[in-house]
Amino acid sequence: MLEEYDIAKLSPKPNPYSKKLKKQITINLASYVVDYFKNESEETGIPYQTLINLYLEDCVDNKRKVNMVWK
Repeated sequence: MLEEYDIAKLSPKPNPYSKKLKKQITINLASYVVDYFKNESEETGIPYQTLINLYLEDCVDNKRKVNMVWK
């Protein structure tokens, strides 16, 4: 390993995942919603935060709209 590298000679490649970078946020969720995803996590072996993200990505990909009926 060299002590110094000449940056000009490196051929950097763009990050193919840069469009999918995640942003840390704080969100309030109902405890039963978190419990649901935690139970799904135990069954699938996928971390519950990843499951929530996958579900939300599916909503975005399929352009799902919220359909609410107030009681």
